[in-house]
Amino acid sequence: MKAGAINDMEYHDGIGRAGTTVKEGIVSSLKGINEIEAEIVSLVRNTVSNTLRAGGGVAGESLSITKDVVKGAITATEEVGAGLILSTKSVAKGIVMGVSDVGGDVITVAGQAVRGAVKGAAEIGADVALVARRAVDGVIEATKEVGGNVTETADAAVGGAIEAAGSVGSTALKAVKDMLVGVVEGVKEIGSAALPKPRLVTRSPEAHSSVKKGELAEAVRRRAARKN
Repeated sequence: MKAGAINDMEYHDGIGRAGTTVKEGIVSSLKGINEIEAEIVSLVRNTVSNTLRAGGGVAGESLSITKDVVKGAITATEEVGAGLILSTKSVAKGIVMGVSDVGGDVITVAGQAVRGAVKGAAEIGADVALVARRAVDGVIEATKEVGGNVTETADAAVGGAIEAAGSVGSTALKAVKDMLVGVVEGVKEIGSAALPKPRLVTRSPEAHSSVKKGELAEAVRRRAARKN
């Protein structure tokens, strides 16, 4: 065998070993991330449920505790300097599951959790759209796991994200809408409902506005239903 052919084989073999090393390292890291996320969910869930049980007034306490927990999570990421995108889903999921454990209003809390996450992200200069997506995914995932009403929870979560983004500014609002559209499977379904179509009848500018809260919520509901 020629020297060039041997060197070529050794090169490819070396790449194979390097690739294996990188793969194993990434797998290990990803497992570590999954463990961290599970720990955050457990921490938040237990904290929320225990606090609500101790307070006795589930209905009145849920929203204030949700705000407090979201603020605590955001403050933690500020101190560390990273981790908001990673932790947001787990925090939102833990909040919903904790409230569910004590029979609280999961739907209202879901909207509050997402709203708080988006506002908090804007305050520290984080990516509002990514935080919104992670928070919405978290509350939907939690609702499915606890056997709640995914349809209404998705509606509240998307509504909370859009409301919070709107209070931040038009750029944030557009980014959040675009991100939530991207989360939903079957983007064409949203596009056909949201994009203006040629019509003979003259319509007002409002009729040709961008994706609205109800349309996004409906799309998220379809996505959740298909996964059930």
